[in-house]
Formats: sequence, C-alpha cells, structure tokens
Amino acid sequence: MTVEQLYTGCLSQGAYYIESNGEIAIIDPLRETSPYLDRAARDNGTIKYIFETHFHADFVSGHLTLSEKTGAPIIFGPNANPSFEAIVAHDGQEFKVGKVTIKAIHTPGHTMESTTYLLKDENGKDYCIFSGDTLFLGDVGRPDLAQKGADMTQEDLAGILYDSLRNKIMPLADDVIVYPAHGAGSACGKNMMKETVDTLGNQKQMNYALRADMTKKEFIKEVTAGLAPPPVYFPQNVKMNKEGYNSIDSIVATGTKPLSPEQFEALANSTGAVILDVRHQKDFMEAHIPQSIFIGIDGGFAPWVGALIADVQQPILLVTPAGREVETVTRLSRVGFDNTLGFLNGGIAAWKKAGKEIDSMLSVSAETLKEELKKGVPVFDVRKDGEWETAHLPQATHTSLDELNKHLDVFPKKDPFYIHCAGGYRSVIAASILKARGIHTGIDVAGGFGAIKSANIEITT
Repeated sequence: MTVEQLYTGCLSQGAYYIESNGEIAIIDPLRETSPYLDRAARDNGTIKYIFETHFHADFVSGHLTLSEKTGAPIIFGPNANPSFEAIVAHDGQEFKVGKVTIKAIHTPGHTMESTTYLLKDENGKDYCIFSGDTLFLGDVGRPDLAQKGADMTQEDLAGILYDSLRNKIMPLADDVIVYPAHGAGSACGKNMMKETVDTLGNQKQMNYALRADMTKKEFIKEVTAGLAPPPVYFPQNVKMNKEGYNSIDSIVATGTKPLSPEQFEALANSTGAVILDVRHQKDFMEAHIPQSIFIGIDGGFAPWVGALIADVQQPILLVTPAGREVETVTRLSRVGFDNTLGFLNGGIAAWKKAGKEIDSMLSVSAETLKEELKKGVPVFDVRKDGEWETAHLPQATHTSLDELNKHLDVFPKKDPFYIHCAGGYRSVIAASILKARGIHTGIDVAGGFGAIKSANIEITT
C-alpha cells in the first residue's frame, strides 16, 4: 500500500494518491491531471476511483478531467447533487482499491455533503482518514462557506459539524493518521498548524475544537468567532466544481498564445482585459505596462488573484518571466480563472522596443522612511489584521490588502504616501492596484515591516 500526499504550497492544499496491488484512488485532485496520470504510469497502475471530500470553494478540482481521461468514476458523499455523472455514496459505503478499503463517513458541517474517507489496510485495520475540510490540523473547517438555504445559518452548520466530529471522527483510534485537505495559509480555516500530517490522538490534545469537555454551545461560539469574510471568488469555484468546466488543455492552449506588443495592446483595448504582471516585484517596479496589476508568480499567487480580481470570467492578459507561461495559466486555472487570452511575447523588452509607454514605481529604504515619518507623511500598512494587531507603526493606517478595493477613498490622490507589508510582496500588489485606479503617489517601503523593525523605528505592540 502506498499513500502519498501531493501538497501544493500556493493553495495550501493536499491531494492524495493511494495505490494497492496496481489499483489507485485519487482524493481531491487539483485542476491539472498530469501529476496523477504520470504517477500512475510510473506504478504501472490503473486509477480506479476519484474521491471528492466536498464541493471545494478555494480551488477548482481536477475530478472531471481526470475522470474523462481515465474512465474512473467520481465519488461524492451523501447530499451531493452534481450536474454530471457521479457516484453519491451512502454513509458507511465501502470501496475496494487493491487489497485496501476506503470507507465513506458522512461528516457534514463545513458543507452538508462533506465526507471523510477512512482507509483500512489489507488487514482491515483503520489506517488513516482523508478529512477534507471537516478536520484540519489545529482547526476545523469554517461553517460559513456552504451555499446555505434561508433556514440554515453558520451557527446551525457549526452545530452539525460538532456532531460529526464527536460521533464520527473522535471515536476513531488515536493512532489513525489525519490527512487534511489544507494547511496553514488556507482561507478555509483560521488556526491551522504548519504541519500537513498528524495523528488523531495528537489532534485530540492540540486542536482547540476537539477538547473532550467542550460543549456544543462552546464549539459553535469558538468556531464562528473571528471569521474573516471569505474571498469573493469562492462561490464561483463551488459552481464550477458542481456544474463542470472546460478542459484545462484548451485553457492552457488559449492562455499561452504569444502576442506581439501590437496584438497585446489591441486585445487589452477591445476586451477590457486585466493586464496581469507576474514577474518579481523588483522587475515590475523598474518597468511595467501602465494600468497593469502586479501579483508575482513566486508569492501567494493564486489566492491573491482570486481575492483581488475576484471575477473568474474576467479576461486576462499576461506579462510573465520567460518560460513560465504554461505554469502561470495553469495556476490561474486552479482557482477558476480560465479566460486568459495570451501573453506578451518577448516581455517588457519587446514592449519597450515597440516604443510603447512604460511606467515605474518608487521604492525607499526603511531608513528613508524613518526620516520621512518625522515630517508626518502618511503611511499605510496592508498586512492582515492579525499581523497589524501583533505590532505596527503608530502613525500607520491599516488597510489590509484583501480589503483594499473597498477602501480606495482613504488614500491621498495627489500627495505622496508610503505603503508597506511584511516583506515587500503585498505592498507592491497594493501599489499597482492603486496606480491602476488613478492613485499614483504611493511609494513602496523596501523590505516591509521586517526592514522597519531592523531600522529601529518605533512600533506599537
């Protein structure tokens, strides 16, 4: 028996590959299918089943494409009603994969179809659970993401989740391994550990939501407290996972079409496409196309695209590092952004050579900021709420990046201001969005809050 976690850091997401005696099951695959097909080919095995723990909100699953390419059926838990052909398992239904057994355990609460899959080894012993968004390490799935009816609140779902955990998960043996769908950094929970695998026994000790003496009322209060608004693109991803989508092969073929500067500019003007620049922030600051948005491919790329561009139907034109066009389009498609029209062939160098207009962005050191603060120049902190609450500049105004589009009116339209995050990635995203909205006087603080602390600038803790 082989159990392999295929973890994708950008999405903080774990997909799973289970092989026994030449038969394979895949759990919660990402949009691109090649990792699973290639892995199966190396094992000379056959993908028999594709299991989905629920209708995912934060990414588009590869279940449909993988099923089309392998003939393997897609399996959901009870209450699922997909628009495509699938097996909707009943609670307790078992599926044989080689010499092992995978049992569907209905664990509603995060969503009403949420299902945990229990893997039993060839001797029938409980070996591990694939808990989806029902149970994370250090946390449980937030109960406010499901498409609820008018008669069901997040508190109702939290209560259902409490029962699922107490009646279905916690009675399992302490040595059962927990494989969750997400780790730290995912917006599907609020308190996840950085580890991506643990034992259930340790979670019973470490996870606040699994306290033995916890009442349902306490659980509901703690699980629903402090939930940040979910990213806007989440419902659109649920819809795609439930109703279907186009093949990623066609998405990549269209999205990686090379465009000359003239073609690129004409498409931008005729389609209203967002020009998305995914190069390193230093390259973007040095030279970029006016009105383009920076979200670097080497940061938390896909979730920030989802949070800030939001509409998965939005046409997108790409400026990428050379050779990373396919990667960029693939990672956009993971979160449902399938309407990529092509990329600037030759990059910014070709744009300059064609005589097109170039924009740039100012950046200063923390030492320079230290002097500017004495003059009372405004400074804006775009880190998350928790980062701000831990420590911040007393003079700063807090406007978290994920809420930036709602608070454009707080930024000076004509006078200079400074903008920082923790290390310099998010502040450049923010400054690029502001520039695209006509606010051109923002100045990035190089190195962000880390550099500010090193410069011994007074902070509030």
